[in-house]
Amino acid sequence: MKNIETNALRQIIADAIKAERVVGTGVIVAHHGQVVFEEYAGWAQRENKKSVNEQTIFRLASMTKPLVSAAAMALVEQGKLDLDAPITRWLPKFNPKLANGDKAKITVRHLLTHTSGLVYGFLFADNEPYYSAGVSDGIDEKVLSLEENLQRLADVPLMFAPGTAWCYSLSTDVLGAILEQVCQKPLPQIIEQYVTGPLEMNDTNFHVQAIDRLVHAYADGYSPGDGARLMQAQDQVLLEGCGPIHYAPGRIMNQQAYPSGGAGMAGTARDYLKFLETIRQGGGSILSVNSVKQMTQDAVPDFEVAAAGPGYGFGMGFAVVRDSVTAGTPRNAGSFEWGGVYGTAMFVDPTAGLSVVMLTNTALHGLMGTFPVDITRAIYAALNNAA
Repeated sequence: MKNIETNALRQIIADAIKAERVVGTGVIVAHHGQVVFEEYAGWAQRENKKSVNEQTIFRLASMTKPLVSAAAMALVEQGKLDLDAPITRWLPKFNPKLANGDKAKITVRHLLTHTSGLVYGFLFADNEPYYSAGVSDGIDEKVLSLEENLQRLADVPLMFAPGTAWCYSLSTDVLGAILEQVCQKPLPQIIEQYVTGPLEMNDTNFHVQAIDRLVHAYADGYSPGDGARLMQAQDQVLLEGCGPIHYAPGRIMNQQAYPSGGAGMAGTARDYLKFLETIRQGGGSILSVNSVKQMTQDAVPDFEVAAAGPGYGFGMGFAVVRDSVTAGTPRNAGSFEWGGVYGTAMFVDPTAGLSVVMLTNTALHGLMGTFPVDITRAIYAALNNAA
C-alpha cells in the first residue's frame, strides 16, 4: 500500500468539509506500521478561523474505553486485578440489584465486556431511569465526584442479570473506580503509568489545559442539509432510535469533573495511532499478546451487540467484526473498532495490516454519518487497486 492513490480520500474529506457535515478532521492510515496517509483539514475552531493540524486535540469520548481497558489488563497481568472476582472486593458499596430486588454479582469481566447489566441513559427515549437518579454519563454538565456518581448509579436497578446479555454502558466508569482502588491513585495517573506514558502519548489526557489546541465542539444541523452548528455550553443531540445525548463541551477543561473511564479523555490523532499500532502488533511495552487477544477477540459470541450492529461481537474495549458481509463493511472478520459521540472513530484490521484513526469535532456525523463509512471504503478500494 506504499504507493496507494490517496486522491479519493482527500476528496471525501474536502467534500465533507465543504458541505459542513464535518467542521474539522484529522485522518491517519497506517499499513503494516507505515503511515501511508495523513490529512488535517477544516476548522478546529471555526469562530477563530483556527485550522486543524497535527497538534490539534480532539475530545475522544468513548475512544477512552480501550485505553482504560488496556490499563485494566496490565493490572490483571500483574496479579493485582482478577477478571472473575466480584467488583465488591474493591467497591463494597457498589452493589446494584435486579429490578425484582434480587442481589447480583458483577465481575470485572462483566464490566470489560459490557455484560454487567448497567446501561447508558441516552439509550432510552427519556434517558430514564438514570436521568431521574441524577447519574452522569461522563460527558454531560453534571459535576460530581466519581464516588457520588457511583452511589447514584448503584441505586438504579440493573437492566438484566450480569452475564446474561450485552448492553453498552457506564461499565468502564465503574472499572475506572476499581483501578483507583487497586492502585490507590487517581485514574489519570494510572492511565499515564500503564498506557499513555510508555507509549509517549503526551497529548492524551482527561483534562485539557492547552485550550488553544482543543477543538471547538460542533453538532449536526437541526434539519437535514443544514451545516454543522457550534455546540452550546449545555447541549443535546438526538441519537436516532434512542434518546438525547447530553453534552457539556467544557467538561474536558473542568478539573472538578470526575475522570470518566468511559468517555473522559482527549488527544491527538497521532497519539491514538501509537496506541492502535501497539495493540495491532501484540501489545508492545504495555501488554502481553494474550491480553491483547482477550481485548480484541469476541468475548460475547452468544449475544447481540446492538451498539455496533449485526455482524459484530465485542471484546474488552472494542467491537469485533464477526462477519464482514452481515456487518456491511469491507473490514475483515477479526477487525476491531470503536468510536466516540463527539464525532470520532477508529479501527484496526489485523489481516490487512491496517490501523486507522478518523477524528472529527462534529457529532454525530463523524461517528455515525457517511464520513467514516466513505473513508473506510476508499481505504480498501485503494488497497485493492494497489494489490
